Amino acid sequence: MIKVGISQCLLGANVRYDGGHKQNRFCRHELSKIFKFVPLCPEVGIGLPTPRKTIRLVGDIASPRAVFSDDSSQDFTAPLQDFADQNVAKLKQMSGYVFCKASPSCGVERVKVYSEKGGAERKGMGVFAARVKELCPLLPIEEDGRLNDPLLRDSFIKRVYVYHEWQSMLEGGLTKKRLYEFHARHKLTLLAHSQPIYRELGPLVASINQQNLVEVAEQYIEKLMQGLKKTATRSNNTNVLMHLQGYLKDKLESEDRRELANCILEYRKGILPILSPLTLLKHHFNHHPNEYIAKQSYLNPYPKELAIQVAMH
Repeated sequence: MIKVGISQCLLGANVRYDGGHKQNRFCRHELSKIFKFVPLCPEVGIGLPTPRKTIRLVGDIASPRAVFSDDSSQDFTAPLQDFADQNVAKLKQMSGYVFCKASPSCGVERVKVYSEKGGAERKGMGVFAARVKELCPLLPIEEDGRLNDPLLRDSFIKRVYVYHEWQSMLEGGLTKKRLYEFHARHKLTLLAHSQPIYRELGPLVASINQQNLVEVAEQYIEKLMQGLKKTATRSNNTNVLMHLQGYLKDKLESEDRRELANCILEYRKGILPILSPLTLLKHHFNHHPNEYIAKQSYLNPYPKELAIQVAMH
């Protein structure tokens, strides 16, 4: 199973400052079916007890310090950063990470940072999460609260699967052929998420030669993950669906063509969820196989048991 890091409290472990947890039902009961979660609690990991005094971020928003709320002389910034460094081997094996929102150690965005005068701005990032991002800049990360949004959930899970595939490809040895095939497989998925980056990556892949292979591959995966982080829009999805429809125009009877066209149109108008045209397209491609389409990740980006919960948009 794909390894994904997670804040330990999100799986129901009583490791929070108050002795409780912040169990995320979707992670624990649904994502755990397809991901092998690797739980970490940096605050417990650096030796703090449970329960414990609360920690907060203070100082510079760009590089805040993590201190006790009632005693800023006790600084936990370096230990929290070191905990990430100590677990770097585990982090490198992961294909994604779900962090606990608003946490001074694990929050990804809009974490409160207090000034010396006592005011606070929600512009910070948890110390441990920030260090993980530095160590593994390509790693797909998300906060638990944002996974309630089906579009953000869809984007995160796709990125995890694509990044895992990339990691597996590198383990087998990077070659021009493998990079070409990887790009071809995820082209339509990327098109649904970011047309500008889709247009960038085609020429980038075409520029590959044996001398610049590693350099281009690094640029490629950085751009690809950046593009997939954008949520797929109804307009972009419609373009992809119509593109797929084109592969069937000479295969279907007129009645089936009309039904498929109407289904895509009703999705574009917001009447139907994307699962409707996807299901119909997969049905037709099962009866009229196409080698190129069969290799595309777009029609089956993640296991079907998640599709209803993730892709209802």
